Amino acid sequence: MVTEVKNTTFDEFLEFPCSFNFKVVGVAHDDLVPQVIATLQKHADANDYSPSIKPSSKGTYHSVTVVVTVTSKAHIELLYTELGKLELVRYVM
Repeated sequence: MVTEVKNTTFDEFLEFPCSFNFKVVGVAHDDLVPQVIATLQKHADANDYSPSIKPSSKGTYHSVTVVVTVTSKAHIELLYTELGKLELVRYVM
């Protein structure tokens, strides 16, 4: 079950719009990166996303870092929630 991300304090520390790093840790599967990018493109401008992918030491998980231009606190919260809903995703940071 995914907990909806809300009532954060991002707006106290950021000026919008701004670039924001999303780090997604998920199962090492060929579909992980395409699913993460598709979710981001669905809810943010379709820019040139250049994910950085780092495998875990045992190769079981991948860490995918993507920089996204966000427009508001609600936008960040939406992206955290939507990324967390992906079946292959374990954590969103």
